[in-house]
Amino acid sequence: MTERIRVQDLAKTFLGAKGEEIRAVDGVSFVCREGEVFGLLGLNGAGKTTTLRMLSTVLTPTAGTALVNGHDIASDPQAVRESIGFLSGTTGLYPRLTAEETLRFFGEFHGLEGDRLDSAVERVLETFGITKYRTQRCEKLSTGMKQKVNIGRAVVHDPPVLILDEPTSGLDVLAAATTLEFVESCRAEGKCVLFSTHIMSEVERLCDRVAIIHEGSVRASGTMAELRERTGQRYPEEVFRAVVGNVE
Repeated sequence: MTERIRVQDLAKTFLGAKGEEIRAVDGVSFVCREGEVFGLLGLNGAGKTTTLRMLSTVLTPTAGTALVNGHDIASDPQAVRESIGFLSGTTGLYPRLTAEETLRFFGEFHGLEGDRLDSAVERVLETFGITKYRTQRCEKLSTGMKQKVNIGRAVVHDPPVLILDEPTSGLDVLAAATTLEFVESCRAEGKCVLFSTHIMSEVERLCDRVAIIHEGSVRASGTMAELRERTGQRYPEEVFRAVVGNVE
């Protein structure tokens, strides 16, 4: 399978309030391929979101490199942005735009126009069950429906690479199921999906391979079967605990 994301020794350092060096990401490396859902797992503060933000070009790495769809995140960030759909847990919506206006805005931002734009918007509205809410302002939508619009605006341009940071956060059971089915359909279409989640049932269902990040570095990676063999544990939660240790 073709590589879509290659991360090599990626690192990010910040300065703390007292001028001390905080190494949020410390030499992370992994590969994600087309037709694959690659899970990025870790505790809060482990470095997952910082890693995803560097891959989406929101943050500049302190060291290391990464290629996304063959484009270097440091030297060719525009080409990277054109190749990805990025959903962050902190992504907001313009409150006064309707759901449809939001999708059209981001579709146009990615160069869609005319029939292609109309078709893309209708596809997203139908896929995520947003059609009957298309004329409602985002500020009036429920939390779950806002998240659906957020995911929709990230994929309206049909990118080959999806970077999803906890995409089911805030969704009810049915809305979360729709999102997971969408991720599965993306894999079936040959897309590369980098998927961050805290929900181990999602890992079990979706992820072909995973990398477990702890304190800024990758502590283990592979298929769940490989990690079970390595740790001697059966359930994903137990595998995770065996890799990172008992952390308060």
